[in-house]
Amino acid sequence: MSAVPLEIAIIRNDDAWPEDLDPLAERAVLEALEQSGARVKGAAELAIVLTDDQEQHELNQQWRGKDSSTNVLSFPQIEPFGPVLGILGDITMARETIEREALEQGTSFPDHFTHLVVHGFLHILGYDHLTDAEALQMEGLETRILASLGIADPYAD
Repeated sequence: MSAVPLEIAIIRNDDAWPEDLDPLAERAVLEALEQSGARVKGAAELAIVLTDDQEQHELNQQWRGKDSSTNVLSFPQIEPFGPVLGILGDITMARETIEREALEQGTSFPDHFTHLVVHGFLHILGYDHLTDAEALQMEGLETRILASLGIADPYAD
């Protein structure tokens, strides 16, 4: 039995991103897919856009009304917790913000990047953190996914 195809397109809108992140991003998405219990129902495509703070600021302003950059934005194109099929959506990531946060948190850039790919992809699937209960569920799932990837709990004090 062959696996159902999930195409993960990594798009670089900023050339300063490290070159070796594609396998980390793909592994993070596939592990999040597995651990979330979501199943790909047919050909599916996800785009991860590696951008800079300026572009991310513009996206955050346009789509969320927030006048700042942010580490990760998710633009789901599927219904929350619906079939994982077709164009799943886009995840955009701001390099400078992620670099700064990794330094502030005392974690490596690849580990923080991987965490944010998982976080962004869970948003694509329908998870959110608007309420305390949602946040606990999403953070717990992120922590389990990251542990399986050998990454420490980003929510530990």
